[in-house]
Amino acid sequence: MFNTNSTNVVATPELSDTSVETLHTQTVVNSLLDEIKQVLKLKPASSDSVMMRIAIEVDRICSKSKRIQDSGEVGTWQLNLARHRLQKCLQYYRLGSRQGRVELHSNLAAMVYRHVAPFNSNLHFQARYNLIEDFLQGFYIESLRAFRREHQLEAEYTPQTRLELSEYMAFTEQYAKRQIGLPGRNRQRLIVLRAQGFAKGQPPEMSLDIELAVEGGKTEEAEAQSRTHAMQQIRDLMVSEMVDPADAVLRDRVIAELIQYLEAQGQNDCVDYLVLKLQDWQAGDIDKALNLTPRQRDYLQQRFKYHVEKFAHSNNWKLVHEWLGADLDQKLGMTTEQWRVFQDNLSLAERTLLQLKRDGETDKAIAVALKCTPKQVQKRWSKLLNQAASYRNSEASA
Repeated sequence: MFNTNSTNVVATPELSDTSVETLHTQTVVNSLLDEIKQVLKLKPASSDSVMMRIAIEVDRICSKSKRIQDSGEVGTWQLNLARHRLQKCLQYYRLGSRQGRVELHSNLAAMVYRHVAPFNSNLHFQARYNLIEDFLQGFYIESLRAFRREHQLEAEYTPQTRLELSEYMAFTEQYAKRQIGLPGRNRQRLIVLRAQGFAKGQPPEMSLDIELAVEGGKTEEAEAQSRTHAMQQIRDLMVSEMVDPADAVLRDRVIAELIQYLEAQGQNDCVDYLVLKLQDWQAGDIDKALNLTPRQRDYLQQRFKYHVEKFAHSNNWKLVHEWLGADLDQKLGMTTEQWRVFQDNLSLAERTLLQLKRDGETDKAIAVALKCTPKQVQKRWSKLLNQAASYRNSEASA
C-alpha cells in the first residue's frame, strides 16, 4: 500500500545532521521505530505501517510548504514533524483505549462547547451536553473517513491495535484543529466551523464539497471539477498550516481549562466575552452581541482580567507558564542573569518555596517543610509569581 521509494531523496545515515537534502522516507521510518522501541521498551503491533504513514504524511507537508522548502533544512523539518506526531500518538497510547477516548472527547467538547447551539440559546448544561454528544459522534465518523482518504486506506479500514487507535485519536485531534481560511483573512478551526453548521441545522452532507477539495478528483468529472479555481483555493486552504506545534496544543489546553474555571466560578458572561475575543470581535460588536453598554463592558473586562490573573496564579499556574514559555524549567521567562538577581532578592522562605516547587513537591509536602498550611503555600506561591511577573515586565520595558 505504501511505496517507500516514491520520494526522490537522499538517505541520510546521521539523523542529527541538519542536511538541506530531503530524507528518504524509510530513513524517517527507521528513526521513529528506534524511538518508539526506546520509549516503550517494545515494538507494538502494526508499528511499521503506522510509522510509514507518519513518514509519508510529513514528507507531503514538507513538499507543499514553501517556507520549509526555502529553509534549506527540509530533513530537519521532516524529523521534527515526524517526532512531534509520534509523541502525540504515544500520549494516547500511554493513556490506553478507554482513557484516551475520554481525553480526546473532553478536548474536542471544550472546543465546540459554545458553538453547537445558537449564541443566545441559553441552554442549560445537560441540553448543551446532549448536543455536543450528537455532534461529536458525527465528527468522529467524518474524521475516520478523512483518515482513510488521506492515508489511502481501504474504505472498510478501522483501527485494530492499540497503536492504530492511538494514531487515529491523534489524527482526529489534529484534524479538528486544522485552520480554514475565511473572508477578511480570518481563520477558524475546522471543528468550530462544523459545530457552527451543526448549530444552524445544516446537514452533514454539506461538508462533502470541502472533503472533495482535499481528496482530489477520482473520476474524469471530479478531476475536471478539482481543477477549477474555486476548488483549488479550497484545497490550498485545507492543506495550509497543517503543522500543529506544541504551543498551539498548549494554548488549546489553557483556553479549555480557563473556560471550565470561569464556569465553575459562575462567570458565564466572562466565558461569552472570552469566546468573542478569541474570534477577534471588536468592542462595538461585543456590546451588541452581549447587550452591554460601554460602561458595562468595561466592568466586564475588569472582572474578566481579575479572574484570568487568579486562574494563572492558582493550580493552573504551571500550564499557563508552560504555554507562555515561562515555567520553572525556563526560569519563569527570565534570562540567566535576571533569574540570578531575582533569586538573590528573595527571602530564605521564598527561595525554599521556589526550590521545592522546582523539585516537583506537592503543596502538602511544601506545607510540612515550611510549617504552614497548604492554602498558605498557594497564597505564597501566587505572591511569588506576581513578583516574578512584575520583575520580568519591568526588565523587559527597561
